[in-house]
Amino acid sequence: MLSKMKTDFSYQPVKVDAARAQQLRAEIEAFHIEYCAVLDACDVKKWPEFFTEDGVYRITSRENANQKMLVGLVYAEGRGMMHDRAVAIAQTQMFAPRHIMHMVSNIRVINETDELIEAETNYLLIQTLIEGQSTIHLAGKYYDRFVRSENGLLLKERQVVYDTEILATDLVYPV
Repeated sequence: MLSKMKTDFSYQPVKVDAARAQQLRAEIEAFHIEYCAVLDACDVKKWPEFFTEDGVYRITSRENANQKMLVGLVYAEGRGMMHDRAVAIAQTQMFAPRHIMHMVSNIRVINETDELIEAETNYLLIQTLIEGQSTIHLAGKYYDRFVRSENGLLLKERQVVYDTEILATDLVYPV
């Protein structure tokens, strides 16, 4: 049985030895490279494929996360809900044309069990409007729970906790 959804976003001590953590970081980095490449290429319809069928995706503020008030700015439970969101984004395009770039760093493997790999990763989302400057759109941390599949890692849960105090009103795209 997989554990319940993460609700504690405070510092967690690492429970994996250094050599194993290094191996897992390499796997997670490879996952992030593909995840970010798909989103940066605006191929949002492929985004749900990075999750398990019953995966969970939530975006919430650091303030709410610290108070354990996990009201999500965005919440999707299951690939079906993620697929619906992806199709709506791809077909609506009600926001100005832009380029986006995800940057991830400081992958920290927290724990590994027979069922899950828990990790934290810093992210930075930069956007460039076609006729504008590049700006930081969102910054924060991914709190991830990965499972293994025959094709590599999949997200069982991605909690995106953002630090950015003032959000753009066009935060519709997956982070």
